[in-house]
Amino acid sequence: MWPLYAAGFTTAFGAHGIAANLGGFSEDAVTSLLVLGGLLALYDGAEVLLKPLFGSLADRVGARPVLLGGLVAFALASTLYAIADSPGWLWAARLGQGAAASAFSPSASALVARLNPAAKHGRAFGSYGFYKSIGYTLGPLLGGVLVWAGALRLLFAVLAALGAAVALWAVLAVPAVPPLPKARQTVLDLARRLADPAFLAPTGALAAATAALSVGVGFLPVSGRVAGLGTMATGAAVSVLAACAALTQPQAGRAFDQGRLTTRSGLAAGLSVTAAGLACAMLPGLTGVLAGAALIGAGTGLITPLGFAALAASTPAERLGQTMGAAELGRELGDAGGPLFVAAVASLATLTYGFAALAVLLATGATLALVHRRGTAPTAETET
Repeated sequence: MWPLYAAGFTTAFGAHGIAANLGGFSEDAVTSLLVLGGLLALYDGAEVLLKPLFGSLADRVGARPVLLGGLVAFALASTLYAIADSPGWLWAARLGQGAAASAFSPSASALVARLNPAAKHGRAFGSYGFYKSIGYTLGPLLGGVLVWAGALRLLFAVLAALGAAVALWAVLAVPAVPPLPKARQTVLDLARRLADPAFLAPTGALAAATAALSVGVGFLPVSGRVAGLGTMATGAAVSVLAACAALTQPQAGRAFDQGRLTTRSGLAAGLSVTAAGLACAMLPGLTGVLAGAALIGAGTGLITPLGFAALAASTPAERLGQTMGAAELGRELGDAGGPLFVAAVASLATLTYGFAALAVLLATGATLALVHRRGTAPTAETET
């Protein structure tokens, strides 16, 4: 499992380590906000388009080859800019990194499910999410140090070495998991399966959690600066958010495996806590920023392992890659849609109303989950 955790760390570190430090890069590669926005969008745009495709490929040829190919491609794409050091190659390298992550990220999720019994899915996905959150947390910090020491070339060189090392580790430690035989699936069959509440509810919760997380990382520092807080305080708030998300996930996964949390109650609780965090973010000053960060982090940390464990439990093993790829697409849409939604509301009113609007959406989702749970017979199938 450790190489899979390392793969999760790699995609998170690669995404945030570079994204957080492009804006401070003063050479010709990044000369305007428009160029910066394009570079930031390349990675996520590639993931949105390609994750479902690579997830389906993992079902067809096996998740391990797609995992290894993605990690090797990530190392090669990172090497491009580390060697060339020119603006054109920066665009190519960033696009290549996003495409490579689209391959090894859903494959790693599928392998987490395949290599662990159903009774341990919560704990496995909790640990996977923990190390991914560590990558999100350390990416901006270590990336900033590397850019300070040797510009973007050094950061890309480190990412190339990281991708190659994780690929070699996976070759040695990840067992071969052959693809399972599966019945022929039509487009209508796929649409029916993706429209099933067993897929839509966890994926919707994962998208909402990612939206709130992205909003917290992006807008809590803005709220702090408006309140007169310095960069140290706002940076600490983002660190609190990431740390709470990381620490909550293993605990939530363990509680799920032990039957102390069910899918519906856990997702509803996670959405409620996240909504409460967004409500706290409306409060002025350091108290609102830190309380909002802690609750948003804890809520998203509760949702993430339960959502993936629920998807693994409701998906035939031979379709895990496809399901994980589609679920990752939902998360990417939440990652982009959350900040856009809050920014749109804030442009019409204030940032406080933006936080409030997203909090209402998440609280509505939690209420619907609880109402559906009460209206369903308490069988083992509906409770897990």
